[in-house]
Amino acid sequence: MTADENTEPQPEIVEPPERRMGATYAIGRGIIRPLARLIYRPHVEGKHNVPKTGPVIFASNHLSFIDSIAIPVAAPRPVHFLAKADYFEGTGLSGWVSRTFFTSIGAIAVHRGAGKAALDALGQQRVLLESGSAVALYPEGTRSLDGRLYKGRTGVAFLALETGAPVVPVGLIGTDDVMPVGAKRPAMNKRITVRFGQPLELGHHGAASSGRARRLATDDIMSAIHALSGQELANEYNETPAHGAVEKIRRAIPHERL
Repeated sequence: MTADENTEPQPEIVEPPERRMGATYAIGRGIIRPLARLIYRPHVEGKHNVPKTGPVIFASNHLSFIDSIAIPVAAPRPVHFLAKADYFEGTGLSGWVSRTFFTSIGAIAVHRGAGKAALDALGQQRVLLESGSAVALYPEGTRSLDGRLYKGRTGVAFLALETGAPVVPVGLIGTDDVMPVGAKRPAMNKRITVRFGQPLELGHHGAASSGRARRLATDDIMSAIHALSGQELANEYNETPAHGAVEKIRRAIPHERL
């Protein structure tokens, strides 16, 4: 047996996202955060609830495109979130502007969707948490078009149970007034509120491999978000209308949504 064969495998070193994203992220964070605070004067509550170091998951309601700007602006530490790969793949000047902006606010490109795409996204978020980073996710899956709080998908709970990262619930208020769905630019005369709740430790529900544990943990997360946002509860998933008989049947059968 050779010396190499006697050597134990070394754990993979995960480079912090801030270092990989380089000067664009550092400069953008240094410019966009104070500028946004100056313009929108966000009312921020519960900053002391955010762990200063180590992995943490921000689980938030989702009302507007600018939610993914509001959370990094208000949070007392760098926050990363996944954004559509389309924002990073454009060409020409507009493509460069889009890519630079999203990188500067901590976004990481992902091809979004159901099935394998959803699992790949969870994998990317797990890598971020294993590097000790903070990530922001929306358990509802997509923006609420009517202002109600929809039933949570279990991907956030899976990540929390799998990695042991605490979940900080976030309640966003007024972001849909600043930039409603369909608006091309944000209003400049509105003020938002960002509420950070107490960290949730969810391990008592069981292992990440348990569907029951994932569901119970998700319900705890959504209950905490509801307490912070005060939204009306929809008691259903936020999904586009089903097209075709097969999709209608699939949705009628109880199954887990990630």
